[in-house]
Amino acid sequence: MPQHDGPAAPARHAADDTRTAASHEIPDAMRQDVGLLGGLLGQVLQEYGSEGLLGDVEALRELTISALDDDSGDVLARAEELVGSFSAERAKEVARAFTCYFLLANLAEEQHRIRTLRSRDGQVPLEEQRPSESVAAAFTHLQEEVGQEEAERRLAELRFHPVLTAHPTEARRNAIASSVRRVGELLDERDDPRMGSASLAKNRRELLEEIDNMWRTAQLRVSAPSPLDEVRTALSVFDSSFSQVFTEAYRRMDDWLQGDEAGTRPPKAPAFIRLGSWIGGDRDGNPNVTASITRQAVGQAADRVLADLEERARAVGLSMTLDDRYTSPSAELDGLWGRQKQLSEELTARAVEHSPREPHRQVLLAIAGRLAATRERDADLAYTVPQELLDDLRAVQRSLEAGGAKRAAFGDLQELIWQVETFGFHLAELEVRQHSKVHSQTLAWLEDPESVESMAVPGEEVIETFLAIASVQQRFGVDACRRYIVSFTQSAQNLADVYTLAEKALGGPEQAPVIDVIPLFETYEDLQNAPRILDEMLDNPAVQRRLEQTGRRVEVMLGYSDSAKDVGPVAATLALYEAQERIADWAKRHDIALTQFHGRGGALGRGGGPANRAILAQPPHSVDMRFKVTEQGEVISARYGNPEIALRHIEQVAAATLMASAPSTEERNARAAEQFSEMAATMDAVSRERFDGLVGADGFAPWFAQVTPQDEVGLLAIGSRPAKRGLSVESLEDLRAIPWNFAWAQARINLTGWYGLGSALAAVGDVEQLRGAYAEWPLFRALIDNIEMSLAKTDRRIAERYLALGDREDLASLVLEELDLTTEWVLKITDQSRLLESHQVLGRAVELRNPYVDALSLLQLRALRALRSGELDDEQLDDPRNLLLISLKGVAAGLQNTG
Repeated sequence: MPQHDGPAAPARHAADDTRTAASHEIPDAMRQDVGLLGGLLGQVLQEYGSEGLLGDVEALRELTISALDDDSGDVLARAEELVGSFSAERAKEVARAFTCYFLLANLAEEQHRIRTLRSRDGQVPLEEQRPSESVAAAFTHLQEEVGQEEAERRLAELRFHPVLTAHPTEARRNAIASSVRRVGELLDERDDPRMGSASLAKNRRELLEEIDNMWRTAQLRVSAPSPLDEVRTALSVFDSSFSQVFTEAYRRMDDWLQGDEAGTRPPKAPAFIRLGSWIGGDRDGNPNVTASITRQAVGQAADRVLADLEERARAVGLSMTLDDRYTSPSAELDGLWGRQKQLSEELTARAVEHSPREPHRQVLLAIAGRLAATRERDADLAYTVPQELLDDLRAVQRSLEAGGAKRAAFGDLQELIWQVETFGFHLAELEVRQHSKVHSQTLAWLEDPESVESMAVPGEEVIETFLAIASVQQRFGVDACRRYIVSFTQSAQNLADVYTLAEKALGGPEQAPVIDVIPLFETYEDLQNAPRILDEMLDNPAVQRRLEQTGRRVEVMLGYSDSAKDVGPVAATLALYEAQERIADWAKRHDIALTQFHGRGGALGRGGGPANRAILAQPPHSVDMRFKVTEQGEVISARYGNPEIALRHIEQVAAATLMASAPSTEERNARAAEQFSEMAATMDAVSRERFDGLVGADGFAPWFAQVTPQDEVGLLAIGSRPAKRGLSVESLEDLRAIPWNFAWAQARINLTGWYGLGSALAAVGDVEQLRGAYAEWPLFRALIDNIEMSLAKTDRRIAERYLALGDREDLASLVLEELDLTTEWVLKITDQSRLLESHQVLGRAVELRNPYVDALSLLQLRALRALRSGELDDEQLDDPRNLLLISLKGVAAGLQNTG
């Protein structure tokens, strides 16, 4: 099976020499992991009993590697011939083999990243760290700029708000993901220096067993997941990562801030993370998300977090064996105990029986009992809101501190308090999202049911949504579900409609649930109009009431996906920057505490890329210690699936959020934006014209569907949400941004990440000016670096084969010409001879992956040609369709981004 350092093969090819040289730059431990996992997969393929399978996999692998250095194209043609010679069953087996390989190779890379994080932990002196590398470095730098008091004030306001979405970009089945996780755990075991030969042999056997299980598990879902399946998938991340990582992040920050006194005094580190979720709340274009689903989604999340809080409270209580002769309870604690006895004699009697003369333990065990009652909905004993629980926990903490048991006060008990502050009783704040047209239609329907011919969503269901929000707030508190996002906000009336519907649903403003209506500006035009719409929004009495209640806090969401699909990646990046700048100015004028919510995706065409770099490139006053962003699909598992990687990601985001508001950062960004404004204007106009010349061409939409697997992406059972908003591919406007990006990535073109940049840079024409912008303007640097990555994952030879599936040479030529031009100018600006030359580890990782992705692309092309031929009857379509779907998953795993 494919391995980075290459298995034994009957003959070597010229490309292997280049590849071997490249592999020397890959760390030995990582290469050994890939070799181990690849070898075990090869053994599984041999044991599987399909004669010649491993040989066919190896033959295709060798050809695609050799093809990299063959300018004639003959070797790639031979690889294509080999793929064409496979039987239908063999083609699917080979595709499955390469897909399994990528799942394992991804684990080896992840394990090496974990290994690197462990080795670097605490090794780099603070004075050598960049401010954006750690919270300690960022805070130190901020103190130097604004003074200690102001730095501490800003730290107290820090907020990171990741929002999990159910957008269908995670191409793996849950069963496969679980298997991958178990392989990862076994791989991590091998780094334990205490493992002897017997333990390693046992570990190898268990790895082989798990990889065999992975191979024998169907990679395709039989049916699409339901919204509640998606809820359960998100909750599994809470179990594996969120529940421990967030408090660990706070603890690490506090340890640094307080030094030797950490854990003996009130913390300086705030609980700065709030988790959000659209899963079970996002009904924009998803008829499967109903009011009932919303209730169940919140209920499942609440049940999970309450069970976790109960377990943690009981564990803290059981460890709190402080005798009252050595740690006297305070009068406040005695009062709390008295109230607990009034609530339940039985509960407190059990606590006394198990903990004589241990008052702090007794109280904490009673608290755990009340949490159990909260989960079980025992109204007599349950907590009504999280603040009641926090009050009790802090009473225990104050008693311990007053009694001299400071380590007990600010140790595990403090971490439990942080948990409650972070998750409440709801775990994640569920956000509802709906399209603006649905609200206007529903209001018209309420006035006159006969006036609306075709409802996008039944009016009864829209009304029921507001009833669900009200019941969730009554059961779990206002914060459990109060944000309501309006997709395609084009006027202040779109926002007013939501308040009106809430009042009509509940019978009046006094009965209506508490709602913060959040505009989502998505298209280029809407981004331009945002400040005017926000001005008009302030005239709404409901908005004014919320401003008074929240301390003039407002949230505005910016859509990266549709703006990029609307005008291309370059113009969208510049438009989003300008919109953020203008919205920040609007907030400053109106004394608004603004949070800008970034609707970013995983793919570069949807705002993907390193989060910390993106934060530091934002306009002045647009961050102000608050960063909120969507996290979805493969991004959730990549950033949060492993606790150590999650901790590093959180620390980098927190550091960047602190640094984004530093005077030096804001001055640099403002100065660069002004200095390069004319250049940006040229790039904006030219890139938009170039992008529109392609996507606006007659017949572009059906051509796009012909040369990419766009239609087939909708067949992948990877999400409950439809790939289209109900219209055909004749209308790109109604094609969702995720399959738009996914399809171009699958075709190895990645057009959404770079198209228009080459023409824009050529129009500027001044290489030195562009290099100056790359050095001095963080936004421009992030744009170029992200596009360089997108280009590195593009393969012109493979792309030509996909483009040949269509009958529009003119459109194909436009794509290839712009690809060549963009590559040429990116290399000029970065002063490199090849893409990612200055990012050696990343560049080699991409280079080493690409030939294996090529193998899957050739298999996918075989399937697409058969499906496009029109020569197959319904029964004959199954084989190429299944091959295509397997290859879609494999390419997604190989490229490590989908939507």
